[in-house]
Amino acid sequence: MDVALAQTVAEGTRQVLIDSQTLIRVASLLGAGLCMGLGAIGPGIGEGIVGGKACEAIARQPQMQGVLLRTMLLADAIAETTGIYSLVIALLLIFVVS
Repeated sequence: MDVALAQTVAEGTRQVLIDSQTLIRVASLLGAGLCMGLGAIGPGIGEGIVGGKACEAIARQPQMQGVLLRTMLLADAIAETTGIYSLVIALLLIFVVS
């Protein structure tokens, strides 16, 4: 019974040859996914913190709302640039690397 099981497993695990082009494509797609996944964490956390602190500041001093809102939007735009950079790198990995 063990011999039959071993033969079944051996037949099911045949070697599949992967050429270098396929391996590069798989690595580039995996890299693109990791790039966007990890590249979106920083801007998301940073923009959340900035937005929360701006809401706290506006609640404390409502008369400063215009200045705080402008500063918050500028800080969010700067924080988002790293997310855009990771998007550009991910798109390059997907469409340029072949």
